[in-house]
Amino acid sequence: MTRNWRWSGGSLGLVLAMSVAACSREAPAPKPPAGARVPGAVAADDIPVAHTPAGGYGLTFPPPVLARCTEPLVEGAPDLRGIWRAIRAQREGEPVPAGDYIYSYVERIEQCGDRIVDMGGGTIADARADGSFAHAVKDVSVWDYTTPIQAVASYEERVFILRPVLMNALPFTISWLKVTRRLDADGHMVWTRPDRGHLVVTLERVGSATDGYTRQDARRPDGGPQPGSSQLLYRLRMLWAFYTARNDA
Repeated sequence: MTRNWRWSGGSLGLVLAMSVAACSREAPAPKPPAGARVPGAVAADDIPVAHTPAGGYGLTFPPPVLARCTEPLVEGAPDLRGIWRAIRAQREGEPVPAGDYIYSYVERIEQCGDRIVDMGGGTIADARADGSFAHAVKDVSVWDYTTPIQAVASYEERVFILRPVLMNALPFTISWLKVTRRLDADGHMVWTRPDRGHLVVTLERVGSATDGYTRQDARRPDGGPQPGSSQLLYRLRMLWAFYTARNDA
């Protein structure tokens, strides 16, 4: 038996429309391979490490270092990005008197990925907070802008920690020898410097990490090594200050 198929104009039109639609569908875009760079992304590794200019940067912050970086903060990092100004300070458990240099202190922190750049006191500390010596701060002291210093950076329980290397020729740190920055419940940053008379400073955020700022007070911190004095003796005194602060805590 032979069947005679008849196509109506409406049926033929429907089939053709379905065929055209199927052919015109766009194939899904292929997924980029794992680890591939997203177009336009800027990683922390793409930006050169910043260093303190000769004689310090003065009263005005230099241009931001990590402004182009697009990496998100690493897990466990406190978000300290911004300009911070001191509002309260204690030394040896007592309020620091009004008029002290610390009340004119301002710093700016930039973060991207595990990289952190902290500008304050005329110096630039640029590091990766990964606990390694390879990515430690390698710059100069705030006291004279010439003495080399190193400090290993890390994020530990949402606290930014710097552990100074006492002897630059011997790359080791001591776990309790540390300077810390963390956020409190009010969103202020709490900065501890046990080597400066158990100094604890509370700072408020007054700007973003890309804002400029010029200090009006040109005073410098005191308490550093005297010109021409032994750096070894100064570092031993610093170690003793950290040690006594640890035992008193």
